[in-house]
Amino acid sequence: MRGLIPLRGKPARSGGLLGDRIERHAAPPSSTWDIVLVWFMRLTALAWLVKSVYAWATILDVLPGVRPFEGEPFGRQAAIVYFAVVDAAAASGLWLTSAWGGVLWLLAVTSALTLALLTPQLVPISTPFLIAGASVMAIYFVLSWLAAREGR
Repeated sequence: MRGLIPLRGKPARSGGLLGDRIERHAAPPSSTWDIVLVWFMRLTALAWLVKSVYAWATILDVLPGVRPFEGEPFGRQAAIVYFAVVDAAAASGLWLTSAWGGVLWLLAVTSALTLALLTPQLVPISTPFLIAGASVMAIYFVLSWLAAREGR
């Protein structure tokens, strides 16, 4: 094959380039807790995608019986737009099971809980939803810890 130069004395493979893999070893097999964590992240991603779609529906005024978005106070409008964007990005990252997705999701959850507790007029969240948000976050930490512990 013209154009292929063997790297570090390795012969050229037919049908592929040399050095197309950067890993030294194959990825370790997934453990039970890794699989549970991935499913948890994907289910959580679906829930946060629904939450984001609800926020976008509020912005676009397609929800019946809800006060128009333009009629909301400016602070509440800012919070709705913030969560519409952050929740969608967090849902994407969680679905991909990436580290940035988990971090962005934790930012979204903690900011929602903080705003709901400190300024309930901006982000009115009922007590069961507050408890559910804190519980989902705690479950995420426990599953991440168990997956990391089993991987050692």
